[in-house]
Parts: sequence; C-alpha cells; structure tokens
Amino acid sequence: MIADTLVQYRRYSNLSPRFAAAFEFLAKLPANQPDGRCDIDGDNCFALVQSYTTKPLAAAKFEAHRRYTDIQFIQAGRETLLWSPLAALTQVTEPYAAERDIAFFANPPQWTPIHLAVGQFAIFFPEDGHAPGIESAGPEAVRKVVIKVRA
Repeated sequence: MIADTLVQYRRYSNLSPRFAAAFEFLAKLPANQPDGRCDIDGDNCFALVQSYTTKPLAAAKFEAHRRYTDIQFIQAGRETLLWSPLAALTQVTEPYAAERDIAFFANPPQWTPIHLAVGQFAIFFPEDGHAPGIESAGPEAVRKVVIKVRA
C-alpha cells in the first residue's frame, strides 16, 4: 500500500508503463469528467470515475482484488479508507468473483486508517485488503477516480 499526493506521482510511474499512463490520466483529468469508465489501455488500465457520499465506519466492507491494483484518487471531498494486509483477512463474506475481480471479507480485528483529501491517492496491490468510502468527519460528498491497473 502506498499513499501520497498527485504532485509526487512521477515517483511511482516507474512501477510499470501502465502506472505511468494511469498517473498521466489523473494529472490531466478535467473536473467535469462524467462518472463512469474511461479506458486508458483497454482492460489493462482503466479509470472508474465515481461520485457518492461517504458512509459510517460501521458500514465498512473489506475487499481485495487478484488481477488488478487499485489507484484510488480523491478529486473532491475527503474520505477515509481502511487498510489491512490480505493475510489478516481470514473470514470471507463473499467469495472471489472472477468477472468482477473482487472478494469481500469480514473486518479484521486491526486495520490502519488512511485519510485522503483532494489531490491525494492510495495504491492498493492485490496483497492489500481495503475498505473504501468511509466518512472522515461525518458524511461527505466525494468525487473519486479508481484506476484499475492489471497486475
């Protein structure tokens, strides 16, 4: 797991050409980009632009992916994400669905909160469990871009 600001993105572009393309997309993303999927490199790298209201901690759902790494970028608002190593997520609540590349887990006994604001991102690799969309100080409208980078 990595958390940083978009101004530092060049530091992570060398992880792969797909990461470089993902960060270039974020650096040029207009504020009025409609919600939905934006292809960057077909199914190898694509963005999901989302607008929603954050939810209380009690509604947290841990998830993990096998085929994709997530870059979760906050374009507007604030959000807390919870992180835990995948190895600590021992109770599956929804088995892995290959067509959606996702499995859900019961919340582990310990996790690390990651507080993101405008211009910040977190990278979650396949070995990182995470629970997105949690409120920081009450419900808040968020505009987030999740870039899926094939691992």
